[in-house]
Amino acid sequence: MTPDAPGPRRRGRPARAAKDTGPDARTRILEAARTEFAERGYDKTSVRGIARAAGVDSALVHHYFGTKDEVFAAAIELSFEPALLVPAVLEGDTEDVGERLARAFIAIWENPATRAPLLAVLRSALTHEAAAKVLRGFVLRRLLERVAAGLDIPDATFRAELAASHMVGIAILRYVLQAEPLASAPPEKIVAMVAPTLQRYLAEPAPQSSPCGD
Repeated sequence: MTPDAPGPRRRGRPARAAKDTGPDARTRILEAARTEFAERGYDKTSVRGIARAAGVDSALVHHYFGTKDEVFAAAIELSFEPALLVPAVLEGDTEDVGERLARAFIAIWENPATRAPLLAVLRSALTHEAAAKVLRGFVLRRLLERVAAGLDIPDATFRAELAASHMVGIAILRYVLQAEPLASAPPEKIVAMVAPTLQRYLAEPAPQSSPCGD
């Protein structure tokens, strides 16, 4: 072999390219994951496919996020931004918390930039238990339980689940199934109708059950 000839090819993990590192790598992975889940659904999306779309090594996806479920959860968080949403809902008078939550939730779904990936999340959750588990955990733990805990109310988890059931139901009927007239209703009309129910779930005292025979 001549001195200028290439040496034997080494086995093992390929060298990490410059684009695999740096502050933008994690952001690229998240954006790629959101797009992959939106276009392919949960089942057909893989960590390798996300890495390919982001232009990074798949090991870097595992380094930042771990499993596919954790990438999925991070992609959901990218759309909901709980670090901004929860304080926005809690800021202000308790008497208006239901309206603030309804308005924030509908605004996220009405935004075209976040609607497409959230539709993919919701569709995946309806057909795949792993996706449903991730979505439940995120909506309850990262959003509504934090809102309920911030309001210092009894039965915070139960109330958060009631609020979640109401809002997820609206999302399925309006954005996934596109049931009329809900699908075409103005967002302000939905907020006005939904806010009192969310207010009752999250802020009002629980009704006392009547003893049997009264």
